[in-house]
Amino acid sequence: MFKTLKNAWRIPELKKKLLFTLLIVVLYRLGANIPVPYVDPNTFSQAAEIFSGTILQYLNILSGEALGKATLLALGVSPYITASIVMQLLTIAIPPLERLSKDGENGRKKITAITRFVTVALALVTSIGYALFLSNNDLLVVEPNFFQYAIIVACYCAGAALVMWLAEKINDHGIGNGISIILFANIIAGFYSMFQSIWDLATNDNLHLAVGILLAVLEVAVLIGMVMLIVWMSDAERRIPIQYAKRVVGRKMYGGQNTNLPIKVNMSGVMPIIFANSIVAIPATIASFISNQENGFVKFVNNVFNYNTWPYLIVFLVLLIAFAYFYVAISFNPIEVANNIKNNGGAVPGIRSGRPTVDYIKKILNRITLVGALLVAFIACFPMIVNIVTSYFEATQGLFMALAFSGSSMMIVVGVALETTRELEAQMSLRNYKGFLD
Repeated sequence: MFKTLKNAWRIPELKKKLLFTLLIVVLYRLGANIPVPYVDPNTFSQAAEIFSGTILQYLNILSGEALGKATLLALGVSPYITASIVMQLLTIAIPPLERLSKDGENGRKKITAITRFVTVALALVTSIGYALFLSNNDLLVVEPNFFQYAIIVACYCAGAALVMWLAEKINDHGIGNGISIILFANIIAGFYSMFQSIWDLATNDNLHLAVGILLAVLEVAVLIGMVMLIVWMSDAERRIPIQYAKRVVGRKMYGGQNTNLPIKVNMSGVMPIIFANSIVAIPATIASFISNQENGFVKFVNNVFNYNTWPYLIVFLVLLIAFAYFYVAISFNPIEVANNIKNNGGAVPGIRSGRPTVDYIKKILNRITLVGALLVAFIACFPMIVNIVTSYFEATQGLFMALAFSGSSMMIVVGVALETTRELEAQMSLRNYKGFLD
């Protein structure tokens, strides 16, 4: 990866794109530290405890801790991601949108415009909820009225729209996917908290120094192992052999070659984690909006359905596997693939064309999806399991809390790094640059 960046830096055009992407990231990080009116950033020193067990903690990681400081870009990329996911689902469920998605560049522009409106609508709803959350937890400087609420909501909506604009600028003039690059930068910015927790573990007063250092070293080793597993999983694929028959077109003969249909093990990427985290944390998030902490529902959620509990982990695991199958089902059509193979004169060796080929591809796809979902579940759930188990011991209670969502964060960081590297290599290949192949 570093060699690819070095070679890309030598190409003037790619160098400009890299510098533009870096400029957008710097501007975003500056905006993520601009305070919003009527909000006192000094009151957010206990943000980790306030957000504990809610979707806000996960969103805080995705926003580069801007949500925990209630700054201008506190909502981050979450409204845009949610809007994009919603539009992907609607293009399958609503025929007019499906026709637009297949209408070439003009249709894609219309869908992009609709996505922008959906983003603003979601940002408005999220901003109102977040403003109420700030008020219920006494995180505002003064007692708010309608005007102050309007100012706070307007600032957060404007911040979400600005993030969307910055991401699209990266898409047009930079390198990589804009949303992914901003997510990557945000999570990297939050790594300081992770390393701080590792240092606190090594120097904890409740543990012997040797034990603390050993646990810290094991924690680093596990994180490195997770990165290696994610890299392997990103490149792993199941190849279905395809054989094309020979055919004569005019005076030329085509076909007669053997190829394969690659099916990636982790076809759905990190999307199932985002979906599952959003759904399973809904009860805790609703409870956080209730100011009365003695409420029965609030007590039940805090004691039973917190991310430090087994029910949360079990529901999260089930939802993650279910969403993995759902996302593959809407993004990969075995019938269409089988028809394309048949129309091009190809066939799977030993399998008849038509319905048997569809059934065979579905069978392989279901198995691969299960393996990929279990691997993603292991990466996402292992840090949570460690956090739950160590919470039973007084000496290690709370020491691994900052690592609860580290698996999900690692998947996003590694995935974006690999995708950006592949795009750089592709652009260098288009320019006939052979340096990265030497």
